[in-house]
Amino acid sequence: MDQAHPVGRIDVISDAICPWCYIGKRQLERALDILATNQCKVAVAWHPFQLNPDMPPEGVEREKYRIAKFGSLERSKQLDQRITETAASVGLEFHLEKLTRTPNTVNAHRLIRFAGQKGLQDAVVEELFEGYFCKGADIGDSKILADIGAEGGLDRAEVLAMLAGDEGRKEVLAADQMARNAGIQGVPSFALQGHVLFSGAVPAEEMAQTFRRAWEILKNRAA
Repeated sequence: MDQAHPVGRIDVISDAICPWCYIGKRQLERALDILATNQCKVAVAWHPFQLNPDMPPEGVEREKYRIAKFGSLERSKQLDQRITETAASVGLEFHLEKLTRTPNTVNAHRLIRFAGQKGLQDAVVEELFEGYFCKGADIGDSKILADIGAEGGLDRAEVLAMLAGDEGRKEVLAADQMARNAGIQGVPSFALQGHVLFSGAVPAEEMAQTFRRAWEILKNRAA
């Protein structure tokens, strides 16, 4: 059997309350399957970006926030419906009507970072997205984050202890600022070997093609 050709590391810059990031995760998974059929092996790492960096720690009531952001509740519901339909096209069943709060996501990003240290990042990211978009979980609540971490394979008590302190906070905020300094304004954004390639939940085939092309360019530069 041929040895899989290592493509390297794909970095995903995202926020846990970004619906396009969950949709983009599904497209990425399909893109990785395409790359795998071409003997390409890829590692994926998730990095923080706050869509609402000025969000108070306790979050805000979602309905009021959405009205302020989009001008009316009707407009907000129209956008939610469009997102729900797009999510369904990649096999995701969103229930945005269950959401009551828009959270501050620093602690969610701390959880993702912690999961990365334990080798469980993908599973925890999946549980976070599913909890928020499909179950209406308040992912600004430490106890709910601990439950989500446990669903992803982490020790619940360890997660609670981590969130009760400041572990990872400085690093998360620094990484968020680094993404902004790099010119990233929207998520999901995808990078290969540290080079940002594109933003948005683009179709899997397009993702795979872009990753392959970028890898060939980087490989030729290194030659």
